[in-house]
Amino acid sequence: MCAARAAEPPRGPVPSCRGGGVTGPLADLHVVECASFVAGPTGGMTLAQLGADVVRIDPLGGGSDLHRWPVAPGGASYYWASLNTGKRSVAVDMRSEEGSELVLALITAPGPGRGILVDNVVGRRWMDPERLRERRVDLIHLRLQGHPDGRPAVDYTVNAEAGVPTITGPEGLSAPVNHVFPAWDLAAGMTVAAGVLAALHERDRTGRGRFLELALADVALAGVANLGWLSEAADRGRERPRHGNHVYGSFGVDVECRDGTRVMVVALTPGQWTALQQVTGTTEVFGALAAALGADLDDEAERYRLRETIAAIIRPWFADRDVARVSEELDGARVLWGRYRRMPEIVAAHGAGNHPVLADITLPGGEQAITARSPLRLDGDHGPVGRVPALGRETAEVLAEALHLTSAEIGGLHQRGVIDVAGNTGTGSER
Repeated sequence: MCAARAAEPPRGPVPSCRGGGVTGPLADLHVVECASFVAGPTGGMTLAQLGADVVRIDPLGGGSDLHRWPVAPGGASYYWASLNTGKRSVAVDMRSEEGSELVLALITAPGPGRGILVDNVVGRRWMDPERLRERRVDLIHLRLQGHPDGRPAVDYTVNAEAGVPTITGPEGLSAPVNHVFPAWDLAAGMTVAAGVLAALHERDRTGRGRFLELALADVALAGVANLGWLSEAADRGRERPRHGNHVYGSFGVDVECRDGTRVMVVALTPGQWTALQQVTGTTEVFGALAAALGADLDDEAERYRLRETIAAIIRPWFADRDVARVSEELDGARVLWGRYRRMPEIVAAHGAGNHPVLADITLPGGEQAITARSPLRLDGDHGPVGRVPALGRETAEVLAEALHLTSAEIGGLHQRGVIDVAGNTGTGSER
């Protein structure tokens, strides 16, 4: 029923919120996203922030990440809202034959900017790449996996397997140290967006579709390999040592100011090293140290070797100044540095208007949240944040627009429990 509908000509223009009126360089692109948690939704979010119409396919009642922490006091997930802002949600019973047919029709709907799917689906034979390609030969289909062989994985497991936790943490520690930031998930999301756009460029030139696969484990291995960490381990026969907050292979360390504020100071280049010496008044001291030890401190490898000595020499300068004065003097000398901040401080800075990339949104329940616009600035502008998502809110709208179903047909699907056209009817918005 839906596949036949998809091939019919439109019955006239159908209004669309397009994720809240987001426009941009991808405004003529229509992407179907069947993905949960971080990597897939990040890829879809990146495309949506650049103007693409990204339609999430959600199960009735929501997926396993709908209420994932952190959550607002009323239970709405800050996490889910931010990763899906600017998208449209279609709630479908994908276990039913009618529901799966609807999803297939949306994925393979005709049009030059359609036929693009991002998914991390496991075990749904009706979403087999070959079956989808039979319905649309030029389909661009990017599938996210845990491991290349199909085994499941998440950021926390692939990070452990990539060897990162055993080189993270303070010197002398034997236990692994996990980080809380899902870096490989976010890198995978960026790769999803790049892969979709590369395949789209090829399709525009050749008319050819693509089935792309991206394993989270491969993203992690590629990351550590491209940084040279695996080559170093192969050469030395062991992994690099842990050094806490020291920068490996150069000079960088955290130091404490008089008021207890800690800052990170880094000198990667000879110019940065000269600036740090000049502002701290230690040029002569380090000249004498270099002469006594026969060391060239303009060489970052030597600064790394003598990192503890260098840190001991510069720390008194910081200990004698509060952070306001440190900031003024380091900025004046063009030293590379950063202040350690707690997240409530960043929230306060956002409230003062100091971070244009951040935006306030109102969740459907009326609670406030902080999300982000695209970090890309197009002609100096981050662009709008897009409409706050609500589960299933655009179901009827998308089915009418993409598949040209009538109100009666949509109502019938709803009565049979195939779709949810009510969704969450809150009026979430941005400020």
